[in-house]
Amino acid sequence: MTSRDDLALANRLADAAGEAIRPFFRARYDVEMKADKSPVTEADRAAEAAIRAILERERPGDGIVGEEYGSVRADAERVWILDPIDGTRSFIAGRPIFGTLIALTQGGWPTIGIIDQPIGRERWAGMSGQPTTFNGKPVRTRACRQLEGAGIATTSPHLFADADVPHYLALVAAISGGSPRQGPVYGGDCYNYGLLSSGFLDIVIESGLQSYDFAALVPVVEGAGGLMCDWNGEPLTAESEGHVLALGDPARLEDVLEAIQSAGHAPH
Repeated sequence: MTSRDDLALANRLADAAGEAIRPFFRARYDVEMKADKSPVTEADRAAEAAIRAILERERPGDGIVGEEYGSVRADAERVWILDPIDGTRSFIAGRPIFGTLIALTQGGWPTIGIIDQPIGRERWAGMSGQPTTFNGKPVRTRACRQLEGAGIATTSPHLFADADVPHYLALVAAISGGSPRQGPVYGGDCYNYGLLSSGFLDIVIESGLQSYDFAALVPVVEGAGGLMCDWNGEPLTAESEGHVLALGDPARLEDVLEAIQSAGHAPH
């Protein structure tokens, strides 16, 4: 069972990651390009190493899946899923809108999630059955009475597979109502999901995400009253193919899916 002790540990893991990251921010450090052409820095690796050291000491039976150092005991009932810096490109550019993502899953379902922005010292924490908090105080998503005019964000449509772009543009068109002033907010990675949870955005849409990109987001968004799913409205699991939707107001789900699927059946 997931407990408040697990949530307290998740917060300590985020503290440790932040201590590892802050000395590198807007400083000089090594950057490498991984096989998938995404960047990785010394800060990414230092933060994940700090988290793993604590988990191996305090939860030696739990599994760990991390973006930088791979998997151990991934078939365990309880698995911690880590992205030490979600938004490495923003980190490299000196933009404090990246975040550390920490999730605990039980039987494959996310039960605890942390979005931590260590420069602004902003932290969203979610746990199944509990209200999401921002820096310790409960937060809620906002109502969205119609799709047109909704606040939508994505990191970048350039990260979408070519086949996904028409679906994304169809949703943007439904929201904008033909007005370029109603366009999306770009950039932000995991930070957008925190803003949605606090009632500043209505929709976040992404493509090509891995489990370490979205597992921590689910308890945060849903504990604030929102909904997370794939582009067909199905729950996100370890088998999901990375098409991610977050809605602040679950009542808009059918409208969003209709818009996405107006460009053809949405990919799973």
